[in-house]
Amino acid sequence: MKQGTLRRGGLIGAALLLSACGGSGTAGGEAGTPVVNPPIAHPPVVTASRACYGDDQPACNLRTYQVMVESFVDGDGATNYGVGYGPSQHNGDLQGIIDSLDHIKSLNVNAIWLTPVFDSCAGQGGDDRLDGTGYFACDFFNVDPNFGSNAQLKKLVDGAHQRGLYVFLDGVFGHVGKVGVSKPSPEGRLPALKSGGAGYPGQLVDYSQPESLAYFKEVARYWVEQYGIDGWRLDQAYQLGLDDWRAIRAEVERASAARKAAGQQWGTLGYMVGEVWKGVDEIRAQAYGPSDNPALSSAFDFPLRYGLVQALAVEESGKGGQGAGVLDASWNRVENYPAHAMPNLILGNHDLVRFGDLLERGNFNPADYWQRHKAAFSFMAARSGPITLYYGEEFGDEVPGFANQVTTDCAARGLCDDHVARSDGKVPGVTGFVPSGEQAELKQWLSDLLALRAAHPALYQGERVKLVAEGCVYGDIKQTAAEQIVYLLNVSTTPLSYNLPTGKLRSGSALVDLQSGESLALGGSSVTVELPPLTGRFLLWQ
Repeated sequence: MKQGTLRRGGLIGAALLLSACGGSGTAGGEAGTPVVNPPIAHPPVVTASRACYGDDQPACNLRTYQVMVESFVDGDGATNYGVGYGPSQHNGDLQGIIDSLDHIKSLNVNAIWLTPVFDSCAGQGGDDRLDGTGYFACDFFNVDPNFGSNAQLKKLVDGAHQRGLYVFLDGVFGHVGKVGVSKPSPEGRLPALKSGGAGYPGQLVDYSQPESLAYFKEVARYWVEQYGIDGWRLDQAYQLGLDDWRAIRAEVERASAARKAAGQQWGTLGYMVGEVWKGVDEIRAQAYGPSDNPALSSAFDFPLRYGLVQALAVEESGKGGQGAGVLDASWNRVENYPAHAMPNLILGNHDLVRFGDLLERGNFNPADYWQRHKAAFSFMAARSGPITLYYGEEFGDEVPGFANQVTTDCAARGLCDDHVARSDGKVPGVTGFVPSGEQAELKQWLSDLLALRAAHPALYQGERVKLVAEGCVYGDIKQTAAEQIVYLLNVSTTPLSYNLPTGKLRSGSALVDLQSGESLALGGSSVTVELPPLTGRFLLWQ
């Protein structure tokens, strides 16, 4: 849930056509195709150990699909909210997600994150719209009856596992609804609560009292032990202290390890990812903790997300057209985090404006709409560590009639920037949605891309060797002991070429494009790589 946002730089008018790249470093090439030459003095290669550099940790290969439960799919007409924030019908439920599991699996993701499913005592706090989000619960051991039942959640978890999908629940462990916690836990515990202050829509959990930590440790392990969930997304992680997170993480890890020792296949991962919607310093201080005393192992990489949308679209403030350099800016580098960190890169979520709407906000050429999505997805696929996709992104979803920021009565209209992405899910064969040719092609392209990522450990756990991040070209070498993959991205609408220095590569004969099959012979001091507009290329060393 939104509790502040990250902003970089000033506002750029939404009517401006943002097609150029910032920065410099291009030189004229033949036939109007500029050639980007590497700088003479390369920045030093970072060789420090990173959590997802070479280690075979399953969490590094997470490809997660986020679902906002109350907005996604109506599978049971008897379990509805009918009201909420955002443009959906607000009739989503667990049965709708169960009905959609085959579609989700077809994307070649391997995990699902559900926004909160727990009972919010609907209506008792005076705001059904807020209750529908699930982020102000009253009972952390029972499913909201407007979403379904505990039995349906177990069916969902089991059905996902049968399809090879992990399941993560949304853990809101720092605040509850106005009515408080309605009844004790199965082991007889209740947390201590305190006021959130004037205007706060609920109550805060008081972690100065030991019963609060004991209660949420029980919550965290219960759903692992009893339902076999595979981990937690942690809302507003800064509301808990690092020692609290260390204790809850240890509880989840013990429960997961016990299931593994008992021969269970699922409920053994114990992944926990924190939400700190702030800058790198706050994420490091409020989620990760220091290397010699880690708290959480993973947090969403909001800073790099803002860099990505600034390079290929505009961010919510309107800032964009920043060129490739913003993808390696000092404020969003992974090296800002401790070595144990697993940054989880997203393009959108339920609190952010959809990428498609940001393209419209920036007044980009509509002809580039689908290719800009592919470029953004390619960048995500080339990052080491977990990545998360938001429902609808596979179809390039956007909200019809929405582009510019709505400031007048936006909540009532469902068009606030932090609500607008909560639109109805589009699931072929389930919701009556029939994708256009462009939508179907993007979905298949993304499915193939995620399969490519899964097949090449260098992409999800490879050490990053920087090649270039200037003008309109970004490039890395991703490498493990077994493979090297060159990733190059052209963020402009102009064809470019990049002279790749072969001295950066191991001794070999060719680079093979993993998507097109094109082979580039290696010889001499460099090899020229053609980069079509708004395209990322994956070149496997052979």
